[in-house]
Amino acid sequence: MLCFVASSPIAVPHHAIAGHDCLAAAAVAIMTQLTKAEQALHDQSNLLPRRQLVSCLGIMSLALLISFIDQNGISTALPTIAADLDARATISWAGTASLLANTTFQMLYGRASDIFGRKAVFISAILLLALADLLCGLSANAAMFYVFRGVAGIGGGGITNLAMIIVSDVVTLEQRGKYQGIIGSMVGLGSVTGPFLAAAFVARSTWRGFFWMLAPLGAINGLLAYRYLPSKEPEATFRESVGKVDWMGVLTSSIGTIFLLIPISGGGAYFPWASPMVIAMLAIGGVSLILFVLVEWKLAKLPMMPVTVYRDPVVVVLLIQSFLLGLVYQCMVYYLPLYLQNAHQFSIIVSASLLIPMFVTQATVSTLTGLWISRYKRYGIVIQVGFAMWTLGTGLTLLYRRTTDPGVIVVPLIVMGIGVGCVFQPTLVALQAHSAKSRRAVIISNRNFNRCAGGACGLAISAAVLQARLRATLPPEYKYLADSTYALPDFNGGVPPAVLDAYMAASHAVFIVQIPLIGLCFLGSIFVKDRGLAPKDEQPSESLGQGDVESETARGTELEMSGDEVHVQPDQKVDDNATRRDAEKA
Repeated sequence: MLCFVASSPIAVPHHAIAGHDCLAAAAVAIMTQLTKAEQALHDQSNLLPRRQLVSCLGIMSLALLISFIDQNGISTALPTIAADLDARATISWAGTASLLANTTFQMLYGRASDIFGRKAVFISAILLLALADLLCGLSANAAMFYVFRGVAGIGGGGITNLAMIIVSDVVTLEQRGKYQGIIGSMVGLGSVTGPFLAAAFVARSTWRGFFWMLAPLGAINGLLAYRYLPSKEPEATFRESVGKVDWMGVLTSSIGTIFLLIPISGGGAYFPWASPMVIAMLAIGGVSLILFVLVEWKLAKLPMMPVTVYRDPVVVVLLIQSFLLGLVYQCMVYYLPLYLQNAHQFSIIVSASLLIPMFVTQATVSTLTGLWISRYKRYGIVIQVGFAMWTLGTGLTLLYRRTTDPGVIVVPLIVMGIGVGCVFQPTLVALQAHSAKSRRAVIISNRNFNRCAGGACGLAISAAVLQARLRATLPPEYKYLADSTYALPDFNGGVPPAVLDAYMAASHAVFIVQIPLIGLCFLGSIFVKDRGLAPKDEQPSESLGQGDVESETARGTELEMSGDEVHVQPDQKVDDNATRRDAEKA
């Protein structure tokens, strides 16, 4: 037996590792069983030269910019849209519909891109968002507007998912923090320009023009992606690819998500919590999600949510943080402009301008933290500082009053911008560092599902808190305003101070809800183990138990059984002393 020390495997006599052969054989059998369906998928890793990488990142950055302009710009235009469509009492459904649809399709995007290819799914999402924006601008009533906002949510969710997944395909894990930080800055930039552009259209033209501007930009972005975005096309036919989709998982997760989020969003505001409809929908949604977990655990060959990813406690903490940060961030983006417009009576343009420092800070810090992570190969301290700053900034919003100076208002916003910039992309890098390479699309889509589900729940909770507080603080003659949370009607002689005080108290109530939730994220960051940016695939296993099967699959620990020999790949360590001595003699 010979030991080749270069690229050849090390052939070790069978008797030298007799204590390990059964365990190794079991590991190989288990790994083969778990990866059978995944081996049928084509590998889409595609490290690009610099020129192609720049064009690829440019296309994804433009798509993210359009998506977040669409998502966040609407917040400043909602009061005007509500008045124009006579939907003051129901306009919160515009945000809820978008997030509901976004959340429902999040988990599907990861596996769909594995099956049909990243490029095809990415372009489909871009064009779907462009079509939805066109139709939003043509909406004749509130119902049409809500439906098309839902379609926009589906497209926007696909863009966010695929942009992150494609980055993980074209750069190494060590460089991923830098490039994800750069394209992540588009989240902040889109959040800056979105409200400002929407405010400008509302003030100078019409809110419909905002959506008509985005539609052709999306179409152009889709054409650029088709022309310049490299991809590895799937080898399977379209019919074979359709057969690989986890249709039972799609059905059960969609029913569960929709039937849970609709009553959560409207319960107490649009229909009583004790109504038969709410109870029935909650029951159906809960049962459907239980069935979804069972399908993913026992039946699905290519599950959208592999249950094994939840065996790593760090992954569990990061996914819980994703839910909570999505909840707090979405509330912040939607309800800060309402506080400025309703309690302060600022114009739409002024309220959008006051949010610029927060989003500019977020974009800048996102880029800087990405560069820092790529250089020092550490993300744990960045995440901890980020959640600490976010918690501090959210707490400082309790200092807001109806007469607070705009210069003072900006300070907590900048602090929150630092926190968000330190959290959004670094938590994604941490998730990928703790996950196998073969699971990267799935882990990204599951993370985004949790974030969007948190956002949908956050908007629903905040709307309920705002309305409840308004009912408690408005003078009796103005109680009817509690149903108008997004816009105040015109008052002859100006808005009464008692009404402004009520809206200030209601905004405070929303801010108070956010503080303990983001504080929990900070506490959770203490338990996020920083394992650096070495690919998990390359690290040897310490255990080959069932709980580590997924990790072993991804780590690429290759054991080849051949006759009475075990061929160990060069990156494997032979821990047994006797084995080492025998290998040296050979």
